[in-house]
Amino acid sequence: MTAREIVLAGGMRTPFGDFGKSLKGVELTELSIHAATACLQRAKLDPKKVDHLVFGNCVPVDYNGFFASRFIALECGMAEESCGLNVSRACGSGAQAIITAAEQILSGHSSIALAGGGENFSRAAYIITSGRWGFKRGPQTIADSLDWAYRDPFSKQLMGETAEALSDDYGYTREEMDEWALMSQQRAGKAIESGFLAKQIAPLQITERRTTRTMEMDEFPQPQITAADLAKMAPVFRLEGRITPGNSSGVTDGAAFVVVGDRAAIEAEGVQPIARLVDWSIVGVPPRIMGCGPVPAIKKLLERQSLGVDDIDYYEINEAFAAVSVHAERHLGVSRAKTNLYGGGISIGHPPGATGARMTITAMQHLAETGQKRAVISMCLGAGHGMAMLIENLSAGR
Repeated sequence: MTAREIVLAGGMRTPFGDFGKSLKGVELTELSIHAATACLQRAKLDPKKVDHLVFGNCVPVDYNGFFASRFIALECGMAEESCGLNVSRACGSGAQAIITAAEQILSGHSSIALAGGGENFSRAAYIITSGRWGFKRGPQTIADSLDWAYRDPFSKQLMGETAEALSDDYGYTREEMDEWALMSQQRAGKAIESGFLAKQIAPLQITERRTTRTMEMDEFPQPQITAADLAKMAPVFRLEGRITPGNSSGVTDGAAFVVVGDRAAIEAEGVQPIARLVDWSIVGVPPRIMGCGPVPAIKKLLERQSLGVDDIDYYEINEAFAAVSVHAERHLGVSRAKTNLYGGGISIGHPPGATGARMTITAMQHLAETGQKRAVISMCLGAGHGMAMLIENLSAGR
């Protein structure tokens, strides 16, 4: 079998909506079809030429949630002969979709794929687990499927408690985490003002009662927030804790996709690849401090490629909690001067199915606009994993 070079093209997303706000009335598949169609249009790729769609998602919602990949594929114009696959790897589900699409191509089972994902946490269901076989006498419990998504399966504690544990083990302070959160919000604000984020967002028509409006930008960023505002926020997970709403990622809704393909197949369709997917790594870490995950994942990836930390021009490391970012900075020596320059999970928000794809789009865009060579996309995952992907710039004009 001839060796295949995996490349990325297109890359678009919806605006990310704040929890319970603008996107609560929009089905997740509708958001995803919108992002997938915009991605194809940006790449100038005929959907009939795409043979696979890989969809990352943590919390299936709506009547078609368990068939989302297939539904999105056909509704965005892919042929009935094409295939759809749902994947889930916690906070790395969007990144896993890209990796899985690449694996399909490398194994000869696909040539050109759409990969990404999404969440609409605002539509997450409440569940009566005992309802199917009848109720016994007495009160019944209604479970929150979104609460399930945010709990460590081993300790049953919320994920924020794992960030508290990471801060305990390594001595990270509330002040330095709030400092990172403020920086994230300010960087997102600058990326909004410069138009950087607008380039990756496909505006969405939102119907509310009898009116329709265009949603063009993310709903969660708060670039006007101050250090004093952050300092006033109460800890969420412990009475005397350090993790607050201000230094945690936002609960948001949205979808994002990129084109993943064999370079020869992509270029045969007249599509200009933007980046090459070089390699990736996935590691297990202690679930109790899952936020440490990016450090060993990035180390493993760089070792596989015989690269050092300084050989990477740009990093996107998911801000699940500011503690994750502080830990990566301390233990990898990654400079914040080249990490998350356009905001992150704390400011833009973190819908796990979409986040990995959003970060990849941002890294691709950064490389294309700066002419730099390499970027790493990394995140921690609930239940104790770390992931990292390496991409290289292929855009015209380098």
